[in-house]
Amino acid sequence: MIYTTAAALAAALFLFAWLGLRARLADGGLDDYITARNSQGARALGLSFLASGMGGWILFAPPEVGALVGPVALAGYALGAALPFIVFAFCGPAIRRFLPQGRSIGEFADACYGTGVRHYVSLISVLYMLCFLTAELTAIGAITSLLSGISGGTVVVGVAVTTLIYTAVGGLRASIVTDQWQALLLIGLLAIVSVVAIDKLPEAAPAALPDVPASAALSVALTLVIAVTAANLFHQGYWQRLWSARDTEALSRGALLGGVVTIAVVTVVGGLGILAAMSGADLGQPPIPFFALLADAPAWLALPALILAITLVASSVDTLQNALASLAVTEKKGLSITSARWFTVVLMIPVVLVALQGISVLRLFLIADLLCATAVLPVLMGLWRRMTTRAAILGCLAGVLGAILPGWLSGGTVMAGLEAASFPGSIPTLMPFVGALAGSGLISLLVAITCPKR
Repeated sequence: MIYTTAAALAAALFLFAWLGLRARLADGGLDDYITARNSQGARALGLSFLASGMGGWILFAPPEVGALVGPVALAGYALGAALPFIVFAFCGPAIRRFLPQGRSIGEFADACYGTGVRHYVSLISVLYMLCFLTAELTAIGAITSLLSGISGGTVVVGVAVTTLIYTAVGGLRASIVTDQWQALLLIGLLAIVSVVAIDKLPEAAPAALPDVPASAALSVALTLVIAVTAANLFHQGYWQRLWSARDTEALSRGALLGGVVTIAVVTVVGGLGILAAMSGADLGQPPIPFFALLADAPAWLALPALILAITLVASSVDTLQNALASLAVTEKKGLSITSARWFTVVLMIPVVLVALQGISVLRLFLIADLLCATAVLPVLMGLWRRMTTRAAILGCLAGVLGAILPGWLSGGTVMAGLEAASFPGSIPTLMPFVGALAGSGLISLLVAITCPKR
């Protein structure tokens, strides 16, 4: 069985590499490498948004949230995962008109506020994407070890190298083409795994669900909406697709398609976690409800589940690799395609080394999410004509203070505020995110109104 599994995983990775390398535009320049400008229709964009946003995390986080907190929190997670695409559907056309030759979130920040804000925004974007990349590779290592006898480290390296080959050569076009096939494959595999796993479940008992107060569930839901939305709006891979759209109509339709299907996928996967809890299955410690379902399922189901996982991880990893390369190109003027490719290769070395350790990166994710929340409103407010550089900078600083303030007030010291904002125990809490959004948004608005452009 181990040889069959290894052959199937190798075949899946070979297929992705073949599709990605075929998509390369031989005479494309640096701009095409990082934006595939004005080339993608709504369907291609919708599937690409879906595949780029989905990753191995959906087999862990949504089922755990659904099983431990319930459907209200799961709804918040699904909405948070899809909301960035919906924001791009409505704000994306305005961003394209404002910056028709743009290539990155950093360039957008530069056009609105100048180089100081640009570097800060780019730093947050890189931090978030590195956390995302490390988490995805860590996840596939853990899943492989859980479902097969194959070394998780071998698959981590295999996924990293394979995706690196076709993204380094083919650029954004390669990522978008593989995304489309990966999106269709993950939908099909998820349907198979879900139907078979549900069929093998014992009779569900609603009373087995945890008795979580509605207020607590709503608090978790709001936290997830804010955290996931704010962080994903700093995902350079999504900003690349904004300029790859054939036109503004294709962008809006594609982003909405990606958002709607994302809600459906996260809801289905999270719903499996709820069913696992209702069935009384042993969820494990730490809880992994999705994989708890597979314990009573036929042994052959482990193979499609593992291919599903590798598809999810590859679809997000290739997007992140190309996004990091594109951000490097836009931040350092004069960087060639060859330099961008080598930058991506070099950056993957520490990421793979950390992923091989198998450590949890949830706390890093939450800190990166909170940093994104301190700046997301000032950045998007750049579309408002009265917004100024001073307002954006003071707004970002106020967002940082707002994130620390709840813990500061409750704990009595600045250190208590910093500790609360770093999420000890990796527990997401609402108030730091509310403080970050409220502080950054209100101060940006007040400064822009009282100190208008001259």
